[in-house]
Amino acid sequence: MRLAKISLHTSPYTALGTGDGGGMNVVVKQQAEALGQLGHQVELFTRRDDPETPEIMETAPGVRLHTLDAGPAKPLPKSRIDDHLDQFTNGLRRRLHELEAVEEPVELIHSHHWMSGVAALPVARELGVPHLQSYHSVAALPDHPLSDGEPPESPDRVPGEALIARESDLVIAVSNAEARTIIERCGADPLRVRVLHPGVDTELFHPLPPGETGWRCCDMGRPYLLFAARLQPLKGPDLALEALALIPEAFRPHLVIAGEVSADFRDYHADIERLAHQRGVAGDVVYSGSRPREEFAAMMRGARLLLVPSHSETFGLVALEASASGVPVVTAAAGGLVEAVHDGESGIVVPTRDPMDWANTITRLLLDPEEHARLAAGGLRRVEGQDWLSVSERLAEVYQTMVAIGVAG
Repeated sequence: MRLAKISLHTSPYTALGTGDGGGMNVVVKQQAEALGQLGHQVELFTRRDDPETPEIMETAPGVRLHTLDAGPAKPLPKSRIDDHLDQFTNGLRRRLHELEAVEEPVELIHSHHWMSGVAALPVARELGVPHLQSYHSVAALPDHPLSDGEPPESPDRVPGEALIARESDLVIAVSNAEARTIIERCGADPLRVRVLHPGVDTELFHPLPPGETGWRCCDMGRPYLLFAARLQPLKGPDLALEALALIPEAFRPHLVIAGEVSADFRDYHADIERLAHQRGVAGDVVYSGSRPREEFAAMMRGARLLLVPSHSETFGLVALEASASGVPVVTAAAGGLVEAVHDGESGIVVPTRDPMDWANTITRLLLDPEEHARLAAGGLRRVEGQDWLSVSERLAEVYQTMVAIGVAG
């Protein structure tokens, strides 16, 4: 089976895989590589953001990455990418016809993120193959709060999400929460929505081995908390800072903020630094930026806790990575996070956004090694059967069913 998984982003891969900025996200990359291990041929397509990137390159056995020209060959803010969707559609159409002239035809197209779906859906229809859609995030409607979804960076996003929800042959949601949103807000047919939780790389993310010191952060006499996400209001780094400031100085940990500012929120880093100074914790905060995956994994397993204070998340892959690393998660009760984190088993779901509630929860876990160890062990149980190969076996079964059924009427 030849599968075309469409991913329209600004560079081939993200550094953290937590949804922070442009790039082919970790879900797409890991799924593709696992499908390749299972014997499928996977074609990945992304937008060129570097003139030196080859047009086609094999990234793993059974996986090829195609770079298509669509707009200037440089990174663009997400709010500018959809200006070039027609060019991406045309490039995708040409490349797939070129492949079909010399190889077996593509049997299915799976688009990731709304822009990819809008660009790829007409090509799938022309080829007569099923079109599957994954969102990974859904826009908040105008005048709705942050907790309702991501701010729509483009006026075309909300109608685009609705179009692909109605017209795709199947939507693969990463959580039950995302499935409900896509059905209720985007108008998807419930019978054409399937929930498949993401996997986690259990070889890369694992507990700190005995004798390993882990990632070195600042004053090693203190533990550190980890916040790993794009720096933007939706992700709630301000709540993490407010909570840190309420932890008594005698046992206050460092807070490592791992993630970059996306182009649409260029000034937000300065806002966060200003807040840290105002709350008197500037010396306790380390801004690491994005890191290579191996270094990020080391950073994760060395953390005492992972904080996920997002207003909205369709799932929260980083929480699963923390669980695989034996690191308890303190998370907001937002969207799919309550599915990624089993409250009281792999972490603690804080039901409010009151900084004092967060500070009290963090403090309790810092001072109670038995509860910390219990949650760490529960996290490892949480990820059993969620390695990427197992998840991709289930995804391949969905693909084979859709190919057998064909395009919906």
